[in-house]
Amino acid sequence: MTMLRYNLEKQGFRVEEAGDGEEALTRIAEVKPDMVLLDWMLPHLSGIEVCRQIRRRPATRELPVIMITARSEDQDAVRGLNTGADDYVTKPFSTEALVARMRALMRRSNTVPAKGELRFHDITLDLSAHRITRNGRQLHLGPTEYRLMEFLMQRPRRVFSREELLDAIWGPSIHVEPRTVDVHIRRLRKAINGPDELDVVRTVRAAGYALDTENV
Repeated sequence: MTMLRYNLEKQGFRVEEAGDGEEALTRIAEVKPDMVLLDWMLPHLSGIEVCRQIRRRPATRELPVIMITARSEDQDAVRGLNTGADDYVTKPFSTEALVARMRALMRRSNTVPAKGELRFHDITLDLSAHRITRNGRQLHLGPTEYRLMEFLMQRPRRVFSREELLDAIWGPSIHVEPRTVDVHIRRLRKAINGPDELDVVRTVRAAGYALDTENV
């Protein structure tokens, strides 16, 4: 923790620390950070549970979260992402690689887009307010899911491969496993689809994903 704080402060970040999961939730509520770096193996309350609670709370459900862990198995990465993390970094890692991921995630979550609205079917994305509604109901998306939805709404009915979505959302310089896209697509679907509503995210076998009302 000390070395990470030292290196991040050298890069210009202001850093707050928490020694366990319960303290982390308290500090997040008090400080309202721009991003959370969350260790999986925290004492008292695990990083996974902290992430779940961050996503449950209205004030923090869109807070960018990067999970840091020594667990390198694919299923652990998927579990962390399914819990609500936006990215996943395995120890050991270089400060340069971590900072690159942090800056990429902050660009995705804090970019000020052009004014206006995007519309598709019964979904409206207000670019100025950074807000998405469906049938008048506000949708709550994490920063990565918001960028995915914005990207797809700008290009409706076009099929994008996982690799194309990785380049568009994460950037070509950031290494992310292709199955990460599947996790975020599942989270996007869960966020935008209510009971009896059409699933507008179409899976095209062996090709990728598209925003489409012809979901066959």
